[in-house]
Amino acid sequence: MKLFQKLLLAPAVMGVLTPMTASASEVNYKEVSSYSQSGIEINQDSFKPLSSANPLLAGGEGLDSNTSDDFASDSFSSTTTLDGKAVFVFGAVDGNLDLQETVDGGTTTATVGGVDNVVVKKAAKEKQSEALSVGYVYQMNLNTSFTGDDNLYVRLKSSDGFENFTSKPGNYHNEAGSHASVLNVDKIWYTFPLGDKVTATVGPKIENYYMLAASPSVYKPKVLKAFRFGGHGAAFGASTSTGLGLKYEADNGFASSITINSKGAQGTKGFLTDQDTTKLNIMAAYTVDNYHLSATYTKQTGKFNAFHYFSTDNIDGSTEHTGYALRAWFRPDETGTAVPSVSLGFDTMDLDQASSGYDNASGYSIAFNWNDIFQADDTIGAAFGAPISGSDPKAGKAEDVDPFLWEAYYSFRPNDSIEITPGIFGGTDVRDDADDDIFGAVLTTTFRF
Repeated sequence: MKLFQKLLLAPAVMGVLTPMTASASEVNYKEVSSYSQSGIEINQDSFKPLSSANPLLAGGEGLDSNTSDDFASDSFSSTTTLDGKAVFVFGAVDGNLDLQETVDGGTTTATVGGVDNVVVKKAAKEKQSEALSVGYVYQMNLNTSFTGDDNLYVRLKSSDGFENFTSKPGNYHNEAGSHASVLNVDKIWYTFPLGDKVTATVGPKIENYYMLAASPSVYKPKVLKAFRFGGHGAAFGASTSTGLGLKYEADNGFASSITINSKGAQGTKGFLTDQDTTKLNIMAAYTVDNYHLSATYTKQTGKFNAFHYFSTDNIDGSTEHTGYALRAWFRPDETGTAVPSVSLGFDTMDLDQASSGYDNASGYSIAFNWNDIFQADDTIGAAFGAPISGSDPKAGKAEDVDPFLWEAYYSFRPNDSIEITPGIFGGTDVRDDADDDIFGAVLTTTFRF
């Protein structure tokens, strides 16, 4: 095993073991002491594979009938692959205090009334305008196949330090999360074929956009999550929840999909009951090498609220939404030229049973990518648009302000495993108020393995 692989194995093992804790009373120190005296030696050969057939990481049952000693002696399967990334984010944003002044301080343990280890709530933390903040993400992706045509996907993820980059839609960083430095199962689903042209997906932790008929955008945001999928809004925003999906792909570029996400399935409300909170998506798409066109219908019930990455606050409070998303993209035959890839998005929503004071809402995004401009694998990106905002106000409700949001970045790779991305972003009236103006700068470094 190469030195780099050896270095990867150790954090992977430690990361998996992180959630497994034990109190002092549970540890047999006598037995632990005996291990230290057993003469176990760790050297440069300790993590060397016993055969060339051994992958870095494996799991599940084998795809073939290979039971030779060469493989079976040092591995339990050949079906699982591992890739991952570590992300460092350094940045600051002016105007953040106007978006959200405080964040949840979390919990800690303390002695209360003579009782030890009582969980208590910490004081809320004030966000700092223009203060430099540091966040990180550590992620491992495991893909397992049992037949060669199916796939079990599991994502392990930990992150922290994004308190100043989680206001929606103004400054929610594309890598931001709320995992509080705990490595957990962040995503898990299973995909399998139903014939030659139909694929099914089911999982307890999945978003709808992982089950779409086709990719609605070729723009890859490196700063704001708001610009994912041509606008992370009416149709493609979705909270992690139980999901089911079917996708049909024809041979001529046409494809369609139907997906449903349920929050009630993970609780006592149940799946597809009257009390369930759901999001239904139906997409029809046509995709060839150079361009894509699609239309998506979405229906949200029970205040699913899966649109806040690219919407203002004035449409909050609606319990049911009917939405439509139009997407188109173009990419040139050759990179390294002045002709960019272009991604367009338009969303509109009918706010059924809305208490927000608006009957309708809409938004748009336009995004550009120039690839391989100065060197191989570099990218210039720029996107702008209007977050989804209410229109047609009801009696007594004032006209909404016009929100606007943008980002620009340059991404380059010193080598195949490291990506460095400086970027800037900003917006006006991003949360429904004339004072909600922001400007920020961020440096994102990604280490892939």
